[in-house]
Amino acid sequence: MKICVVAETAPREARVALIPDSVSKLVKAGHEVVVQSGAGVPAHFDDASYVAAGASIANDADTAHAGAQVVVRVQRPDDSEVTRIPEGAVLVSLMAPATAHATVNALSQRRVTSLALELVPRSTRAQSMDVLSSQATVAGYKAVLVGASLMPRFLPMLTTAAGSITPAKAFVIGAGVAGLQALATARRLGAVTSGFDVRPAAAEQVKSLGASFVQSDVVRAASEDKGGYAKAQSDDEAARTLATIGTHIVSQDLVVTTAQIPGRAAPRLITADMVRAMKPGSVIVDLAAETGGNCELTVLGETVNENGVLVVGAANLPATMPTHASQMFSRNVLTLLQHLVNTDGVLSIDLADEITGAMVLTHAGTPKGR
Repeated sequence: MKICVVAETAPREARVALIPDSVSKLVKAGHEVVVQSGAGVPAHFDDASYVAAGASIANDADTAHAGAQVVVRVQRPDDSEVTRIPEGAVLVSLMAPATAHATVNALSQRRVTSLALELVPRSTRAQSMDVLSSQATVAGYKAVLVGASLMPRFLPMLTTAAGSITPAKAFVIGAGVAGLQALATARRLGAVTSGFDVRPAAAEQVKSLGASFVQSDVVRAASEDKGGYAKAQSDDEAARTLATIGTHIVSQDLVVTTAQIPGRAAPRLITADMVRAMKPGSVIVDLAAETGGNCELTVLGETVNENGVLVVGAANLPATMPTHASQMFSRNVLTLLQHLVNTDGVLSIDLADEITGAMVLTHAGTPKGR
């Protein structure tokens, strides 16, 4: 099959959907790969490295798309990019399904089969295709570095000729992939770490990283859905969660929030009053900013200063580390493409398959669910 890798056009997006190493594996399997010129440059993969991997280079987006059976991207296409996708082709990308209605309709009109990478099921079989997890690893790591760079103090304990410096305290809310990576990173940098999550299974994971777990009576098995995600809380549970966080947060120097609920706005876990109660010089990095934010004061893409406390509305942190983020993203996409090819080497969209069926947004001119 012919696979097209296009250059990303979304603001602040520096990742590429397939890196040369993955392209080489696809070419060796008998597939043709066309890469738009410059597609990998922001992630530090030049055209020559793709040619060496066996790909051909297209000078522009129109040429890259021509005749493609599969188009792979990081971010969903805009209106003009949809028109370039050949009718009947397969699109693989992040789609942000909750806000993709117009794009879904446009893809349906072109009879494009679109697979949303956000919808990879949480199963052992699909783990190697899970883009959200791989990119959350990058985000959790980078969130701590961003926060540390903005703090007016060291993270680790230091003993110097000028006296001893006590370590900073870092608190992570949400112990999913991003949260656990943030805890591990803060710990490696020498901070005294603590974590919170409403899911009881998270307590052991937090403690395994050398962090303390902030106890609360809202931590119970019923707080977790069958997919392993936290459920939305009742008003009473939310109030008790806020009380737990509010008591702990006042003594923290760095806070990283990662709590999200699939298909819904991020839960508000830090109020403006909590921020004002924190020590001046403290930093909050909100990884849920793109879905509304865990902090009441979060503004996507901006850093808000509230009484000396900085609230960072982190936007697409994985794209700020494009080389390794692309490497991980590419491996996920490669595994998915290998899954979509049957034993005869032919592309096959099996809606009955537990992985493929869960990811499809449009197929044969029909939006999913219609």
